[in-house]
Amino acid sequence: MALIQTLKGFRDFLPPDAKKRQYVIDTFKAVFENNGFEPLETPALEYEELLAGKYGDEGDRLMYRFTDLGQRNVAMRYDQTVPLARIVSQYQNVLPLPFKRYQVQPVWRAENTQRGRYREFIQCDIDTVGVDSSLADADLIATIIQAYQALGFENFKVLVNDRETFGDLSIDAITVIDKLKKIGKEKVYEELIAKKIVETLEEAQTLLQSLLEKTPTERLQTMIQELENLGIDTALLEFSPTLARGLDYYTGVIIEIESPDYPYGSLGGGGRYDNLIGMFAGKQIPAVGFAFGFDRTMEAIEALQLFPAELALSTTQVLVTIFSEEFKKISFETLNKLREKNISAEMYLGEIKEKNPLEKQLKYADQKMIPLVVILGSKETEQNLITVKDMSSGEQQTISLEEFLATLLEA
Repeated sequence: MALIQTLKGFRDFLPPDAKKRQYVIDTFKAVFENNGFEPLETPALEYEELLAGKYGDEGDRLMYRFTDLGQRNVAMRYDQTVPLARIVSQYQNVLPLPFKRYQVQPVWRAENTQRGRYREFIQCDIDTVGVDSSLADADLIATIIQAYQALGFENFKVLVNDRETFGDLSIDAITVIDKLKKIGKEKVYEELIAKKIVETLEEAQTLLQSLLEKTPTERLQTMIQELENLGIDTALLEFSPTLARGLDYYTGVIIEIESPDYPYGSLGGGGRYDNLIGMFAGKQIPAVGFAFGFDRTMEAIEALQLFPAELALSTTQVLVTIFSEEFKKISFETLNKLREKNISAEMYLGEIKEKNPLEKQLKYADQKMIPLVVILGSKETEQNLITVKDMSSGEQQTISLEEFLATLLEA
């Protein structure tokens, strides 16, 4: 007998969780599209040579790749930035620049699974490609802020920095300094010395202190002014001169979202990366982007109880019962009239008992958390009425179908 369980690192999402995920995706998409970002989808599989070598040694190790039935070497989507680079190169003659896109799709990595790390997970990215301006940076950050506000977040900060802040510091030095919040000053000093970036404790202290005393660059100041012009509360921004996000490809603004109410890491991050998108086009193509930490955002919404209460209910608003074979036709007619008005309705599909015909149907509505049940028996049919049972309160009222429809459409 086959083993009945999911593969390690992969997950099922039953309706209650799937609805929450869809709610977050729909909320994000609405904000993205309101701000001019358009949807993009790319295949799950790319040619292996397209992805290999683009993510460093770790990426090559964690990438799912295989030879397909046509003997082609292929790899599963590892992130959404390299496919975006391919898109921009492949369709550069038809894409309007700047190209503002969002992409919400799964990616696959052969991770060593642990809490918060999965082998299949959703990535949610927004990017603006083809223009190098502080206004594009500001537009992106405004969209990020509005997306989290739309989900109900109130207590969060957008940490910003500029690659220029680091001056001539080496990548090794920046990588160590980026750990400041996680490991503290003393450990940063130790690493700077251990990696021979500096020789003495005094030099390490001077290096870090000089960075902490930096003020926002001219570009960041311009960006902040443009955010004000866009109606964004700039009190949500915090200049963080040590922020590097541990990556060496940022060329300008660096962005990270965090919330004191969710102390388990950032909710997302990104920045300007002017040297990456043009890797296939043979020329520099400026870009700025942000990756929303989808799973962490889901965890934070759950922890802060920001999901709307109605998500717990069934997507079905009304269950139309069948009292007996004699009244099945009127049940069908009622169901159709509800659906014609775009009211989500279903009919009980199981066997109807002659004795206590409503018992199983009411139990089904209760289990599925369908809020309203329509009962059509002999009394209702004779009077051309329906009985509506509110499953949360248990209250019943007998009214006309027209009154019921009007009530639902007004709600």
